[in-house]
Amino acid sequence: MGVCPPTGWPPRNRLLVEAVAALDGAAGPGATAEERLSVLTLCEGAVRRLDRVTVSTVASLDRDGAFAERGYRNPALALADLLNWDRAEARRRTVVAEQVHPRIALDGTELPAVLPATAQRFAEGRIGLRHVHVIATVLGSHAARRVDPERLAGAEAEIAEHACVFTPAELHTWATRLIDALDEDGPAPDDTPPPQRNTLKVVPHRDGSGGTLRGRFDDPVLFDAIATAVDALAAPRTATDDRSPEERQAEALAEVCANSLDDGRLPETGGRRPVISVLIGLEDLQRRARGAVLDFGGRCTPQSLRMLACDAAVVPIVLNGAGQPLDIGRATRTVPEGIRRAVTARDRGCAHPGCDRSPSWCEVHHIVPWELWGETSLANCVMLCKVHHRLLHHSAWIVRIRDGLPEFVPPRWIDPQQRPRRQSDYARVA
Repeated sequence: MGVCPPTGWPPRNRLLVEAVAALDGAAGPGATAEERLSVLTLCEGAVRRLDRVTVSTVASLDRDGAFAERGYRNPALALADLLNWDRAEARRRTVVAEQVHPRIALDGTELPAVLPATAQRFAEGRIGLRHVHVIATVLGSHAARRVDPERLAGAEAEIAEHACVFTPAELHTWATRLIDALDEDGPAPDDTPPPQRNTLKVVPHRDGSGGTLRGRFDDPVLFDAIATAVDALAAPRTATDDRSPEERQAEALAEVCANSLDDGRLPETGGRRPVISVLIGLEDLQRRARGAVLDFGGRCTPQSLRMLACDAAVVPIVLNGAGQPLDIGRATRTVPEGIRRAVTARDRGCAHPGCDRSPSWCEVHHIVPWELWGETSLANCVMLCKVHHRLLHHSAWIVRIRDGLPEFVPPRWIDPQQRPRRQSDYARVA
């Protein structure tokens, strides 16, 4: 990881290392409590100054088009790859860069920062990166947009000053109340009914033990359709059925979904009809199928596996000890459909390091392009989401199959040594 060092970098690097070593020594054995407390204060000040340099550098690189030239439309995605940051952290830095760094107009003149008072205190080291992000979030809200620009500018200066003594959480609460007070009239009167909120979140458990559904349906028609379907299958099956109402409803919803899969009336996802792929280890198969893994990572018990084996909508895929597909269950469609199942079984979603897009959101990419006589085969295919698919086509990233699994070689500006990277969870398919 890291960029190629520019001319003059070694002396600067040495000074930085020496400064950090001096701080470390000042807090070492023999230091008093007061000296250690002073070191903590100095470290926080140094972190804030380094954050300012980072943000300024991000802003200038984005302004000069350096990220776009390297195939990245989104600077946050480039920062995540370059510095091994989480996407949320990378987005936070780019938001701060947009708010506190001077802007350049179309005619080349320099414009002040969007948040000038905040930028000044950030430059002075009086507030940290999280403070700036909170201010940008509050002043970017719908309520803030309704406030008169002059009053909003005064509020920004007041919020920036309070940020010097408030924690980020305290600042968020106080600043939100201030903006709400300034937004005296609130949103414009609207006789239309409030928008309905219909949401459903499907979260698979990381340990493979199933998952959690969280939903809300304000639309009575949608809710009634779900409730009617669940109610039809949630009645006690026998007089001795001791399942709780919640258990019966949960199993009824799963049965409704399974019936839809069986009927084949669902639209295609990611270029194929939805089916359940069951991943079976070769050793498990030789031991009469003691366990398996499902598409979304859940582990299947022997009892459930035997039930699934009776279902024609389930495709069994046998894996060797390294998690590589050995045999693909017979599919009713063309050969590419079977290959996609094999790629899905191996990659389990976008294979690019750090990406968590599921298979239904992904496309199959030819490592050697089709137009260059690349084969449509497991050894020449990798699963990618749309963002990383585009990145592979417009940047210097390289993908290849090594030991049966995809690995990605970053461009030299991200890692001068170009060390290959892989998804951290390939073990989940083994």
